[in-house]
Amino acid sequence: METTLLTVRTGGAETVLDLTGECRSFAAGRGDGLLHVFVPHATAGVAVLELGAGSDDDLLLALAELLPADDRWRHRHGSRGHGRSHVLPALVPPYASIPVLDGQLALGTWQSVALVDLNLDNPVRQVRLSFLRG
Repeated sequence: METTLLTVRTGGAETVLDLTGECRSFAAGRGDGLLHVFVPHATAGVAVLELGAGSDDDLLLALAELLPADDRWRHRHGSRGHGRSHVLPALVPPYASIPVLDGQLALGTWQSVALVDLNLDNPVRQVRLSFLRG
C-alpha cells in the first residue's frame, strides 16, 4: 500500500472542499487498484457527489436542516452547535473508496471527491490518501 497525508485549509465556514484533483494526482501512474480517502477527524466526512452545479450548496443546506447549529446537542464544547459536527460522520462517513483503472479514477462523469466539514472550530484538516494495487 502506498499512502500520503494531505493538509488542507477549510477556513472558518461550513464547506464542501473538492479533493478530486489531489486524488487524481496521487492515483496517476499507479496502474489498477483502489484509492481509499480517509479523514482522521471525528467531525468531518468524505463524499462522492457532483460539485459546482449547486449540489455542494444543497448538501450543506440539507445538513443544516438535519443537524442544526443550536443548543440541542449534548456534546457542548466549542462553538454553538458543535455537537452536530460529531454526528456528521454517521451521515457522511470519514472515508470513500474509488476504483482506479490504469492510473485514472473510475468516477462517473459528474462525480467528484469532497471533504465535508461543518466544524467551525478546526480550520485545518488532514486527509489520508492510500492506494492499494489490484
